[in-house]
Amino acid sequence: MVDILAPSSVHLGPFLVAAPALTASFAGPWATGLVGVLAVLAQSVVAVMRTSLIDLNHIFQLVVLILMSVLVTFFAHLRGRHERELSQLRSVAMAAQEVVLKPIPHRIGPLRIASVYLAAETEAQIGGDLYAAARTAKGTRIVIGDVRGKGLEAVGDAALLLGAFRAAAHRQADLSVLVAFLEGTVSSDLDDPAAPEGEAEDRGESFITAAVLDVPDHEPALHMINCGHPPPLLLRGGQVSPPDPFGCALPA
Repeated sequence: MVDILAPSSVHLGPFLVAAPALTASFAGPWATGLVGVLAVLAQSVVAVMRTSLIDLNHIFQLVVLILMSVLVTFFAHLRGRHERELSQLRSVAMAAQEVVLKPIPHRIGPLRIASVYLAAETEAQIGGDLYAAARTAKGTRIVIGDVRGKGLEAVGDAALLLGAFRAAAHRQADLSVLVAFLEGTVSSDLDDPAAPEGEAEDRGESFITAAVLDVPDHEPALHMINCGHPPPLLLRGGQVSPPDPFGCALPA
C-alpha cells in the first residue's frame, strides 16, 4: 500500500524480499513459502497499479523475489531438518546419561543423599564425570570419579567403571578388595590387545581418578579410598574441611 501511494520516483517493492527472509529465521518451510507467495502476489499488485505486469523493471523485481523466496524456503527446510537431527541427538544423549549415570535416590537406607551434575559445556549432557551408589548388607557404597579426556571414549571408560562398581560393590566385603577389582577391570580394558595400534597407544595414556566410599549403617564413621581424585570436603558445624587420610601410597 505504501509503494502504491508513494510518488512514482519511489520504489519500495524490492523490500518485500525481507518478508520471506525474516520468516525463514524463525518459521518452517511451509510458512516461509506461504509468505514468499504473498510477497510475490503483493509485488504483482504493485506492478499492475504502478505501470504494467510486463514492465521490465517489475519483471526483474518479480524474478528476484521468486528466486529469493525459493532459496530461503529451501534454507528453512534445511534448518528444520538440522534442528530435528539435533533434537534426536539430544534425546539419545539424555537417554545415554540416564543409563550410564542413573539418578541416585534421595535416601538409601539411613543415608540421605543429594546430587547434581553440571556439565562443563552448555549443550553437553554426558562426559567423563561419573558417580554411583550401591546398597550392601551393612551400608552404602559410593563412587565419584573422572575419566581422562572427553567425548565418546571418556563415556565408554566411565560406563566400564560404573558397570564394574555396580556388579561388585555388594559382593566385595572389604573396600580395598573392591578398589583392586575396579583397578583390574579398568587396566584390563586399557591393555586390550585387539585394539588398533594407534588407538592402543593413546589408550595407554588413559586413566580414571576415583574416590570410593563405604558408609556403614550402624557405625559413626566413613571409610574411603581415594585413587588420585580431588579430596572430598566434610561439612560439620558450619565448617568445611577435607578429611585427614590415615595413609598414603603411590599409584600402583
